[in-house]
Amino acid sequence: MSVPSSSALPASLTLVGAGKMGGAMLAGWLAGGLDAARTCVVDPQASPEMVRLCESHGIALNPSDVPANDALILAIKPQGLEGAAGLLDGLIAPHTLVVSILAGKTIADLSRRLPAARAIVRAMPNLPASIGRGVTGAVASAEVSPGQRDQADALLKGVGAVEWLDDEALIDALTALSGSGPAYVFLLAEAMAEAGVAAGLPADMAARLARGTVAGAGALLSASPYEAGQLRRDVTSPGGTTAAALAVLMREGGVPDLMREAVAAAAVRAGELSG
Repeated sequence: MSVPSSSALPASLTLVGAGKMGGAMLAGWLAGGLDAARTCVVDPQASPEMVRLCESHGIALNPSDVPANDALILAIKPQGLEGAAGLLDGLIAPHTLVVSILAGKTIADLSRRLPAARAIVRAMPNLPASIGRGVTGAVASAEVSPGQRDQADALLKGVGAVEWLDDEALIDALTALSGSGPAYVFLLAEAMAEAGVAAGLPADMAARLARGTVAGAGALLSASPYEAGQLRRDVTSPGGTTAAALAVLMREGGVPDLMREAVAAAAVRAGELSG
């Protein structure tokens, strides 16, 4: 997990929605030095784990009076925004930075439903953020100050890497690549295991081999200074077994073509859902 700088974190914060993603973010912020005494969590269905986390750090959970803090983090289900908008708008002061991880909700959507909001950051984390290894794409409204952007960056780095977009229209492409991307990797591991069984391996062994290979290759890719294409070339001996397999995977209509088609389809759907 990336540990955010305590100097960049907002002085006071309210987290609305403390499910798996919200809880992971909060744990990252606390590790980075977030002031627990000036932190509120609002989640009527808080899990026992979240209750324990709040109790152990002295964080106010569902207080009767929630202040308008320096940052308001929206981590509820997107369909819950409409019903909660009245409550949320009351938690926003002119200086409050609003950071939303609500899938499909644009900055314009948030502005319409939360009239008090000025500075808004729309963020799209992916599933590995739940273990502190995510990639989050973010875009800021024009009202976000440089200092508030630094705060948002520190908050989002609590669950992994952050990529900032200059154009909100690109968030559909980002969603298609990194937001949906973990499912593509899981499918790869699934298909590798099935291929191993077809080649004669026991199913449980094939599943372990596929899982370990995908996890190990991902760790190597993360640690290496080289691009994925270079690593692929380095591991491919001319005329060897890997070259034989890649000739199938990379032929016309193969993995590169299918991936472009898949990401394009996901991007179109992301646009439909946010429209």
